[in-house]
Amino acid sequence: VGVRTLNALIMYMTASPRKRDRLLPPGKVDVEALFQKEAALPAEVDMSDVRGQAVAKKAMEIAAAGFHNMLMMGPPGTGKSMLAKCMPGIMPPLTFEESMEVSAVYSVAGLLGQGEPLVLRRPFLAPHHSITRAALVGGGMVPMPGQISLAHRGVLFLDELNACTQEVQKAFYSLIYERRIGEYHLPEGSVVIGAGNRSQDGAIVKTMSTALINRMFHVQMKVDAGQWIKWAIEADLHPWVIDYIIQRPDHLFAEPPKTEEPFSTPRSWHMLSDALKEYGAGERDVSVEALKMLTYACIGDRHAGMFLAYTKQLRNNHQLEDIINQKAKWPSDPKDRDVLYFLAQSFRAKLIEELPKTKQQLKPEKISFVYRAKDMIRQLAHINYEIAQMTISADGGKSLPDWFMVEVARDLPRLAS
Repeated sequence: VGVRTLNALIMYMTASPRKRDRLLPPGKVDVEALFQKEAALPAEVDMSDVRGQAVAKKAMEIAAAGFHNMLMMGPPGTGKSMLAKCMPGIMPPLTFEESMEVSAVYSVAGLLGQGEPLVLRRPFLAPHHSITRAALVGGGMVPMPGQISLAHRGVLFLDELNACTQEVQKAFYSLIYERRIGEYHLPEGSVVIGAGNRSQDGAIVKTMSTALINRMFHVQMKVDAGQWIKWAIEADLHPWVIDYIIQRPDHLFAEPPKTEEPFSTPRSWHMLSDALKEYGAGERDVSVEALKMLTYACIGDRHAGMFLAYTKQLRNNHQLEDIINQKAKWPSDPKDRDVLYFLAQSFRAKLIEELPKTKQQLKPEKISFVYRAKDMIRQLAHINYEIAQMTISADGGKSLPDWFMVEVARDLPRLAS
């Protein structure tokens, strides 16, 4: 029974039981219909939206099935937060009794929405890493539920856990080890997830207690270019971004720089795609200055120059596949040196990807490609010797197969040396 005023409550309480229903008719809720309607609605973030990260997704499923606590570590922009948001959608749905429990907490906090008598989905709480222990635990002069209580039978996600204060980390430890904070006991069906960047990513991190680390299910996040490309095509990212990453999958992610500047991650390439779409790049003329501003602002110095060279070769009709198929030639104009460098590096990446480690593994259909590759290197050396040498030299631990380098040394001894 709901009352709007204190007078209405007094009248209701002083009336005889037979008159109370006439004064304030009791509200009725079809709980079964509410649960059916909720079950028909899609999850806010679905696991199918996550591309790649097969190991991380499997770990999420195991954690959801057994209500295990987990810790995701990895570089920024690799999907830690998105994966955490998927957790409520793969956990078992709330029962009526559990829903009543969660609704009681939200009612006390004044967080039940208008026309929402029950909380029907498992809560997902993601407090900022700068949160205080009081806000996390609750209490205060006017006692209110904290973030832990609001995550009752749901998911409490603390991003950048290793950047939190020692007090917050201690509260997290108590929550995971004893499943309680003060008098509040974390009920069954609740999951605690932490996430953090690594110290080598340039993130500000604090030393985490080994006891805390040892009590969480660990997942290391990695970047998968092939899966990201599939997702990018389905998500209709800008074709320039997709095509560039197809040609240079090694550019999808770069180690964070030591200074405060942007760098390549799946997230930053998505940002660049959105920016290119907003400007209508590819559909109308966009100035070189605007493209330069967008690219450097999203992905930083390391790969911006190469991406700009890629866009320039689109305008100049210098396509690597056309050069391989002898429908075009390497650009020889000195003003196109940036395009030549991009094409040469893309050619190098193609050789590393397609040439086997041993000559015995070379398939017959690839023999003509090997002859064409050596001829292209010879032509490239005539245009720019330094770029040709960079194309075949070892870089970042990745090098061309030894057997291919032997053939290059035999045909182009000065270049190989």
